Amino acid sequence: MDGGTANGPVPSAQQVQAWIDELMHGKGYFTLPQVFTPAEIAEARRIIMDESDRGAEKVTHFQGHNKEKLHLQRRVWNLLNKGDIFVTMLKREPVVSIVKAFLGDEFILGSIAANRLLPGGPGQELHVDYPYWDIYKRSSFPTNINPSFPMNCQATILLDDFTEENGATAIVPHTQKLGRYPDEPAKLPPETERMTGKAGDVAVFYGLCWHCAMPNNSNADRTGLLIEYLPKFVKPLEDQIAGVRKEVIEKGGDFVRQLVGLAYPYPQVLDKAAGGNQEGYFSQKY
Repeated sequence: MDGGTANGPVPSAQQVQAWIDELMHGKGYFTLPQVFTPAEIAEARRIIMDESDRGAEKVTHFQGHNKEKLHLQRRVWNLLNKGDIFVTMLKREPVVSIVKAFLGDEFILGSIAANRLLPGGPGQELHVDYPYWDIYKRSSFPTNINPSFPMNCQATILLDDFTEENGATAIVPHTQKLGRYPDEPAKLPPETERMTGKAGDVAVFYGLCWHCAMPNNSNADRTGLLIEYLPKFVKPLEDQIAGVRKEVIEKGGDFVRQLVGLAYPYPQVLDKAAGGNQEGYFSQKY
């Protein structure tokens, strides 16, 4: 590491490139150990437990076929509105440096949510993540779409230990290179691995890698904080501008403004855009 800041040690360029190579050309995922302290994990987990206990049932996806157990998978969306700890987590190195190198330094936040899998909770089918998640509808995507450049980076913060027993995410290495939906979503290939780890770890993966949550066969919760990053030009999954409160954006400063999409001023009604200076227009800040 090249020294540190309040947001964590800054990785070297060589370290970042090794991680990018793993995402693009290697297995498509890796785990960063102990990025967050026990106190930070406890604070985030406390808020998520409270929200998921008292909140109404929220939409989720890729739930599998066991409809009788869907209430045992609880999703908490729009976490930027639910505590300063989540802004803190979004600023942490080395994740920020990795995402900058992978998606461009004006990357945005597609979603920040939590998935709480209760004891007995069901697994999912293999899938890929937004914006690729319905890529099985090939006619709705551009011709020759391929994984030669990424439009997604996922970071899962482990709020509990992830074990094989409690449903740690299954992932199929190298499938990000295929650029397509799983052939048999209900069937795990023999090369499937599990993203196990300790609370405080962060699993980083390219969302084109086939993956899924597995059933929680333990007697305790398995909760993860799911962060989706996108290039600046991809429409986010969660409507950050409409969903994140103004005071959260103002308090978060330039970085949060970038994450919610306010640093990239499109779309616009260009017929009403002020000024004729093109250089000034394209450098304006919102």
